[in-house]
Amino acid sequence: MNALADLARLAGVSKATASRALSGRGYVSERTRDLVVDAAAQIGYIVSPNAASLVTGQTKNVGVVIPFLSGWFFSEVLEGTEAALLDREYDMTIYNLTTAAEGRRRIFEFFLARKRFDAVMIIGVEPSEREVASLRRLGRPLVCVGGPVPGVHSIAMDDTAAARLATEHLIALGHTRIVHIGGSGAEGHPGSVHGKRFEGYRQAMNASGLPYQFAPTRMSMPGGFDAAFGVISDPSVRPSAIFAACDEIALGVIVAARQLGIRVPADLSVIGIDGHEYAEMFGLTTVEQSPRDQGRLAVELLMRQLDAGQAAPDVGQAAPDSVSGLTHHVVPEPELTRIPVSLVERSSTGPSAGAPPR
Repeated sequence: MNALADLARLAGVSKATASRALSGRGYVSERTRDLVVDAAAQIGYIVSPNAASLVTGQTKNVGVVIPFLSGWFFSEVLEGTEAALLDREYDMTIYNLTTAAEGRRRIFEFFLARKRFDAVMIIGVEPSEREVASLRRLGRPLVCVGGPVPGVHSIAMDDTAAARLATEHLIALGHTRIVHIGGSGAEGHPGSVHGKRFEGYRQAMNASGLPYQFAPTRMSMPGGFDAAFGVISDPSVRPSAIFAACDEIALGVIVAARQLGIRVPADLSVIGIDGHEYAEMFGLTTVEQSPRDQGRLAVELLMRQLDAGQAAPDVGQAAPDSVSGLTHHVVPEPELTRIPVSLVERSSTGPSAGAPPR
């Protein structure tokens, strides 16, 4: 029994037309497509992903490389990505990037090259030039989320400007002793997210003629908690405000302050960046971004590139690979999509003691 033949007979079309209607490859009228879809539902016909891949050159799968699965920002981007891919009937394969050089090499040069992905997404990773070159050799649409990567379509907020905004908010409240608690290595890695946030803080402090002080830690709530004890436990040198490189650090600082009996914001103002789901519960002032929207936007950009590639044989933009049989996409010039941010003022920041009222 040939299920496709049965389906075609029920719909009153040829097998080739039924195949085009279900695969989305080639033109069929909306009426014909509806007839084929209805017939498929009647007999329980399901398109085989492997067979469809042979016909369309598509795997309906996106490879996703991410450094952490537990971090709030990363999990939020993943949720937005997954929802958008499911809407388009795509799967995703996740690679949790290790810090070990050999582990990174295997992911970028072996696993991603071996798997048949229609596209690849990089979330919060700073790939080296060699890794970017490996990705581009795949000939697949590629998007990076969380930081601009040279030569690659990227989605990111302006981390330097966001950090300046957060620091300037504290300065406007009359604070002159402001410490930045940020990611370890920020000073030595100016191109990283935490490096750019340190730079924004430094620029704002310099512009106001204020000394700056940096306390490195892990970009997490426990990291903020641990670093805070070293920064605020001694009242003789305690700052009046802390700018945390992310909301998770800021939340850890607030918890530490409560344990030390330090009032927020009467004794200590705290501000972060991100718009964490717990920020409102803790009354945290933050510079808010929307990571779920970034995941959805990344999928939209990938799909646009895929759609352009599907039409490319008519306009000379893509050609089938003679070895794999898959279509290599010549993507448009790389772009940088800047994510808007907004300052959300809550109860964790207030005027410095002795500062004139605003």
